[in-house]
Amino acid sequence: MDLIEELRWRGMFHDMMPGTDEHLRRHAPITGYIGFDPTAESLHIGNLATIMLLVHLQRAGHRPVALVGGATGMIGDPSGKSAERNLLDEETLRRNQAGIRAQLEKFLDFSEGPTGALVVNNYDWFKEFGFLQFLREVGKHLTVNYMMAKDSVKRRISPDENDTAARADGLSYTEFSYQLLQGYDFVHLHKTLGCTLQMGASDQWGNITTGTELIRRLGNAEGTEAKAFALTGQLITKADGTKYGKSETGTVWLDARMTSPYQFYQFFLRAEDADAPRLIRVFTLLTEDEIKALEAEHAAAPHLRTLQKALAKDVTIRVHSEAAYEAAVAASQVLFGGGELGSLDEATLLDVFAGEPQVEVSHALLSELNVISLLSEATSGVIFASKGEARKMIQNGGVSLNRQKATLEQMALDTPLLLDKYIVAQKGKKSYFLIKLV
Repeated sequence: MDLIEELRWRGMFHDMMPGTDEHLRRHAPITGYIGFDPTAESLHIGNLATIMLLVHLQRAGHRPVALVGGATGMIGDPSGKSAERNLLDEETLRRNQAGIRAQLEKFLDFSEGPTGALVVNNYDWFKEFGFLQFLREVGKHLTVNYMMAKDSVKRRISPDENDTAARADGLSYTEFSYQLLQGYDFVHLHKTLGCTLQMGASDQWGNITTGTELIRRLGNAEGTEAKAFALTGQLITKADGTKYGKSETGTVWLDARMTSPYQFYQFFLRAEDADAPRLIRVFTLLTEDEIKALEAEHAAAPHLRTLQKALAKDVTIRVHSEAAYEAAVAASQVLFGGGELGSLDEATLLDVFAGEPQVEVSHALLSELNVISLLSEATSGVIFASKGEARKMIQNGGVSLNRQKATLEQMALDTPLLLDKYIVAQKGKKSYFLIKLV
């Protein structure tokens, strides 16, 4: 497999240094790396696009290295940020690194051999690197003018007039030095692992080329010609240009404790038709012919969401498991396919309705309420603004409680409760509300 061609047809390629494609062809297997920021215990959807760069590197016959930035994570990369972030302690960073490695093992082959993946931590070589030593051995090889020319630096020092956070905070020396540290990562891996390629998202170009430049200048100082290369992938955005990877409830994580398999599956299943062709190329390993066949099937019947279903299935299985995927589909059938609500345990029930409006009603009052009062006054107008509105829709057969059609004469207590404390109210075909009795 030709790595560059593969990334191009998938829409993942952004830029590379001259000579990178020739280097990949002539010197296989080469070693290439990507850095991951351990500021959370889990990676997220945006990181998944970057992980796929390493996956394709390995599939093309090269060795992938994932660098977990235990040292640089203590500082913070200014790229794409308008303000300095909080620094994390070493214990938190170590916990985050362990979680990230476990996730990477789901995607990369870590077996022995010339293309077996590695995980390294830059804290291991920075923890004993003294400040004066770093200035003498690394800092003197790059000028302030060179470092100031990076977009990530210029944006924070001379921000756009609308970027108030950047104007107020400026750029600390800590963040300014980040590119030197990341640059030295490349130097260290170049020396110890023979690593000749650094990859990353397009917003990392400045930091990556600092590394290639540092390798070149250190080589010149030692009287040798050292070569290193850079390759960046496209940032994953929606068709409207906004950043991809956020849901209504926030960031979509790869850890099931932070984003459940059901929510994860639904996130991809809800992808817009305009976004699905690109997403299925980036996040799956389906071939070009397979994707084109799915696109043709989707175009013939868009309402069946063929592309989204194939995308959601593939990614959910690889990130979680086939069992988690099947459970997510079963839970989806409850909400969208008329499945049995009583089949859900409490955790799944809350998960299924996590994005729907939820209200609490006193259990003691339930025996005194008729359905009209329950859906209007008792729920503070969340479901219906008035008794009249509730009465009219119930009369027209447009309201269900736990999948049973509501009637005007019905008392609230007549509704069989789910798990002794929940009522799922459905208004019309698509509006759901979760009532919890307290």
